[in-house]
Amino acid sequence: MAGEKVALVTAGGSGMGAAAAKRLAADGFKVGVLSSSGKGEALGKELGGFGVTGSNQSNDDLKRLTDDALERWGRIDVLVNSAGHGPRAQIIEISDEDWHKGIDTYFLNAVRPTRLVTPVMQKQKSGVIINISTAWAFEPSPMFPTSAVARAGLAAFTKIFADTYAADNIRMNNVLPGWIDSLPATEERRGSVPMKRYGTSEEIAATISFLASDGAAYITGQNIRVDGGITRAL
Repeated sequence: MAGEKVALVTAGGSGMGAAAAKRLAADGFKVGVLSSSGKGEALGKELGGFGVTGSNQSNDDLKRLTDDALERWGRIDVLVNSAGHGPRAQIIEISDEDWHKGIDTYFLNAVRPTRLVTPVMQKQKSGVIINISTAWAFEPSPMFPTSAVARAGLAAFTKIFADTYAADNIRMNNVLPGWIDSLPATEERRGSVPMKRYGTSEEIAATISFLASDGAAYITGQNIRVDGGITRAL
């Protein structure tokens, strides 16, 4: 029904994306979920919305997600861009092909759906886009080279987008998770965190919930670290 608040989550079948979809549904949003595994389709239905089986690397699949939301509810208020896993290797051993895969996975995953929802949000004169990035976008780790490089680019994109569309009351921010429980746990990684624990997907979802809320109406173009204090750069 038109007028209800609507949130779309890409790569939302599991992990932080699924947690975000569940939290937004609990907050009262109608939810649409995109996932390549089919889990997003089941989750969307479970939450009283819908799901699409497809890839955030496919403009056609993303258009199915946005078109379905508009047909059902007539608006899109929030877009959450999650991601899968890109190539990893020693920095000079990454091929051109794998660098391109990394850009597709960690940068264009946010750009593609943003292109689709921005005109809708402009007409509404409101909208929020939240990208799940990484704590290592600014203090890059050799463990995640394609992620760190692509998401440093995402930070620049976010600032330019936020400046461009602020007058339309469209906000974009990045959430930067550290070690989260959707990843395999090791004592070395846990010990490197000042809080001495992994974060939870639900804690990331709570941050996304806040950024999607009216309480964050004056926050845009920012990179919000949710990492237990592991990174310190300003």
